[in-house]
Amino acid sequence: MRTFPNYTYAVASNPIFQDRSDFHVLFSGESQTKPQHKLGPKVYDYYLLHHIISGRGLFTIEQQSYALEAGDSFLISPEQLVSYVSDEVEPWHYRWVAFDGTSAEQILRDVGFTLHHPVVRMTDATPILSHMHQIQQVFQSRKLSSHLTATGYLYQILATYHDILNQSEELITADQHSQQAVTQMIRYLSTQYAQPISIEDMAESLGYNRAYLSRIFKQATQMSPVTFLLKLRIDKGRQLLRERTELTIEQISASVGIQDALYFSRQFRRFYAMSPTEYRIATTQKASNAHQE
Repeated sequence: MRTFPNYTYAVASNPIFQDRSDFHVLFSGESQTKPQHKLGPKVYDYYLLHHIISGRGLFTIEQQSYALEAGDSFLISPEQLVSYVSDEVEPWHYRWVAFDGTSAEQILRDVGFTLHHPVVRMTDATPILSHMHQIQQVFQSRKLSSHLTATGYLYQILATYHDILNQSEELITADQHSQQAVTQMIRYLSTQYAQPISIEDMAESLGYNRAYLSRIFKQATQMSPVTFLLKLRIDKGRQLLRERTELTIEQISASVGIQDALYFSRQFRRFYAMSPTEYRIATTQKASNAHQE
């Protein structure tokens, strides 16, 4: 006589409704299914991510079928005809999380999930199962912050899948590594230019040797990181001179990370052959003439 695990089912929904949000967790749950328990064929209007804890079953999306077992995850995407059924002998036990949002498709593409690759095989799903369970618990708490906490857990779940789906990529070449480092430097300087940063700070933050960064940066941009940062600050200052006419030169200088207004003026003249005040007058007159015409 065959014996089966006791059937269980539990689900908790997000207490906060967010229509048209960027990324929103809808609900999370867990079930020990009955033998040959089947859902579909049907179409969902949200994403539904399962991870199989034990047992086995068959997942079908459109015309493609996948025989799955413990350690497998599968993603159901909106508007896709799907069905999934648990095994007759070893019915599956799984956890799931449902989500949607305008950014969901792009986030999943970045992670590595696609319609043609909706299944992931894992050797250790402990973090994912833990985060799915935590989403369920936080929804059960009914706190006003539940949706924020749940979204954080979902991001951690997807980060784990990202690492798994991308760990088999070929090692990048030295040239690609340099390009990646330069891109990181430009992004760092472009967001931190208003702060009292140094190239040493940047090198330490990015985890690279300062001399190495300076060399590859100059090769790629034809200027040193110090000069790039200075020009970036001056260019940001030039934008403020045009758009924020109520600000003084001292205020603009401080806003772009240069505390000495005289130094800002000298460097501005170096790059644009006029003082900040002359530039402001010239652009104001030009705008006025264009308006009169």
